[in-house]
Amino acid sequence: MTDIYDIPVKDIEGKEMNLEPFCDKVLLIVNVASKCGLTPQYEGLQALYEQTKDLGFEILAFPANDFAGQEPGTEEEIKSFCSTEYNVTFPMFSKIQVTGEDKHPLYQYLIEQAPTAVNRAEMEENLRGYNIEPTQEPEVVWNFEKFIVSRSGQIIGRFAPNTPLDDTNLVSAVRVALANG
Repeated sequence: MTDIYDIPVKDIEGKEMNLEPFCDKVLLIVNVASKCGLTPQYEGLQALYEQTKDLGFEILAFPANDFAGQEPGTEEEIKSFCSTEYNVTFPMFSKIQVTGEDKHPLYQYLIEQAPTAVNRAEMEENLRGYNIEPTQEPEVVWNFEKFIVSRSGQIIGRFAPNTPLDDTNLVSAVRVALANG
């Protein structure tokens, strides 16, 4: 079985790495986009990060252009946008694919470990209201889908993009994971 910390990724600067530096931390892994109706979630992500980073919590953001071309920018443009518009200080990574045949190995792993997202049906309904046919489960349904990873590397929660960062279930999952040091 693959260990999440061994999966190769690139940071927003293009530097090859893996998630080993985040071992023993609670992670919220999220696919992000700069031109999405959910982009204002960056504000909530940053607030959550500031409240919990000293408790061993990290948010890892992976830009993806998989949904309606809503992340068309270069890594430099994405980094500049996040810094300028939302004062993002949590770790950002290079753009990846989170759905389809060329899905990044990190997202292959996340989806295998947590095939169902909380609130997905509601998100699917929202997308259909915009005449967008949602991806088939277990695929990521849209930008800003959230995975929570325990300190031991287990995927302990998956939340659809429309789940607000103050959602009771999401907050509870983070708190329980942080308490289990």
